[in-house]
Amino acid sequence: MRALVLAIATAAALVTVGPTAPAHAATAAQAAQAAQAAPVGQAAPVASAARAPLPCPKAPAPKVSRPPRPVPPPAVPQDRVVGGEQLDTPGLVAPAGAPAPPAVTATSWLVADLDTGAVLGACGPHEYGTPASTQKLLLAATMLPKLDPKQVVTVTRGDLAIAPGSSAVGLLVGGRYPVETVWLGLLLNSGNEAANVLARLGGGSEGVTGGVRAMNEEARRLGARQTHAVTPSGLDGKGQFTSAYDLALIARACFANPLFRRYTLTERTQIPAQPALKKGGFQIQNENQLIYRYPGALGGKTGFTELARHSYVGAAQRGGRRLVVTLLGAEGRPARGWQQGAQLLDWGFALPRDASVGRLVAPGELDAAEAAPTGSPSPPTATAPWHGPAATAVRRMVEGDWRVIGPVAGGGATLVGLLVAVLVARRRPRSIGRRRA
Repeated sequence: MRALVLAIATAAALVTVGPTAPAHAATAAQAAQAAQAAPVGQAAPVASAARAPLPCPKAPAPKVSRPPRPVPPPAVPQDRVVGGEQLDTPGLVAPAGAPAPPAVTATSWLVADLDTGAVLGACGPHEYGTPASTQKLLLAATMLPKLDPKQVVTVTRGDLAIAPGSSAVGLLVGGRYPVETVWLGLLLNSGNEAANVLARLGGGSEGVTGGVRAMNEEARRLGARQTHAVTPSGLDGKGQFTSAYDLALIARACFANPLFRRYTLTERTQIPAQPALKKGGFQIQNENQLIYRYPGALGGKTGFTELARHSYVGAAQRGGRRLVVTLLGAEGRPARGWQQGAQLLDWGFALPRDASVGRLVAPGELDAAEAAPTGSPSPPTATAPWHGPAATAVRRMVEGDWRVIGPVAGGGATLVGLLVAVLVARRRPRSIGRRRA
């Protein structure tokens, strides 16, 4: 049966990729691969190590003095294929025929579609990096659903235990602030003391320690298996790591929250006066220049430490698409982090809508796959996402509605690919129905 499926898919692919087929069309081979792929987090039969990594386009960066980079944890093979086998590379992965991405100084980066979850391209997506203040997005993903924005919190002396000279909003010990104000201080001004306040508040009786534990639990739930938080703010801590892929998962969770979307696009806000402390209020501005200078910007987060260098997460919408970019280990010259992010967003928006090299897994998906008993229906695939009209057609045909063949099948190869996908899907029920992009 498997041989028959592969033979049909191969023949279909040969027809589809002929000179008259559009470069961005979903091929029958992709349909068959999507239907038969290994479960999420498991390597496909052909090891990616056999492929020589493509070098990432690099912009010349100034030499800087920096602390020695921490030794990352040992690579975990199944973590490196989360989202697709093609993402298991220290180099460049991009759709076939795509123009070269811009040269940036970031050591790793990723561009993905916020809505479909398609990964459009990446450089070392699963390489370990240091997050700096982009870690505050994990704090937001964890605590925004838990904390009442109208609650008033009193700042403690312990909340101000941050590295001297590091970014701070200016919250005062004994000051009373609405939680929403603290969130704005975190996301606009990257306040490290604001991170401590929110982690303490969300950590319950364990305080900041409990908050960081909750952040790591949320990272695991999201599928960010290469992320480990030590501090809630992103200030450097031993054993603290993330990856460009993981940051995209975290950012996607953040942008799904309407409060986050409003906070991250806020240009300025007023920190209220503290009459009991005889201190006046003051205004803060959003440090993310993308929201001022990039048409369609949705927001994001900047980050910098001497160890991590510049990290950045940014999102924008154009032509009905919402894309997110993540980058780690960049230098601020010749272009700042947000500018490098903008260049990569431009590159992503120029790609066809169905272009992909992998996908962002859904929250809880990896845990569900690991918990599934042996012999149960396979979880969603780890390979590149197959979505859009073709996927809809497969789903409807699996359910018995064959009327969609005519409108969708633009050629014989596509039709054969759809039939192959339906055949395999019917042998593995729920694999398509459970897929969440």
